[in-house]
Amino acid sequence: MRIRKTAQNRKTEIEQTVLKLAFKLGPSQVTTGMIANELGLTQPAIYRHYPKKDDIWAAIATQLSDKIKRNIVKATDPNISPLERLRKLVLEHLKLVQQYPALPEFMVIRNRKNDRAVVQNNIQVAITALRAALETEVMAAVADSTFRKTLDPVDAAALIFGVIQSLVLRMLVTRNPAILAKDGARLLDLQLAGFS
Repeated sequence: MRIRKTAQNRKTEIEQTVLKLAFKLGPSQVTTGMIANELGLTQPAIYRHYPKKDDIWAAIATQLSDKIKRNIVKATDPNISPLERLRKLVLEHLKLVQQYPALPEFMVIRNRKNDRAVVQNNIQVAITALRAALETEVMAAVADSTFRKTLDPVDAAALIFGVIQSLVLRMLVTRNPAILAKDGARLLDLQLAGFS
């Protein structure tokens, strides 16, 4: 006998499938037919949980931006040094992208239809908060003499964010999310060492 999934479990399954397809094909190529086919469901079964395709994208937008914001809160623990907070900000974000490799795909959507534009806008707001947190922690590292006093926090945060961007770009080109964990800490530490 087949066990019926709860509505929340089915919604989660639909969202995960959409993210998987978005990484594989690009967000603009994902259709409800593909989602249904991947899950072994009918399109009406998808619409039972999400009456409009826009609702799926809105749920994904909320999910991904909330995860980015939670990582920022977790990483900015005042009980650890600014240097460790910087490391956590970057490495937790790389882990998140490794877990959800479609996340950067939404940042580079060119065909901004309403449904996917919501995801892009929400993620851009969350990424702006991440960059601001990086700047704040660089300022704290300058203040506690971990980094040299002449270091410009905006430039340093841009370079740190560049580590994320370069790894994400490599992941998009190679389609290999494993490189984020493999190379992230090493490249970040190399960048941070240059600020002393």
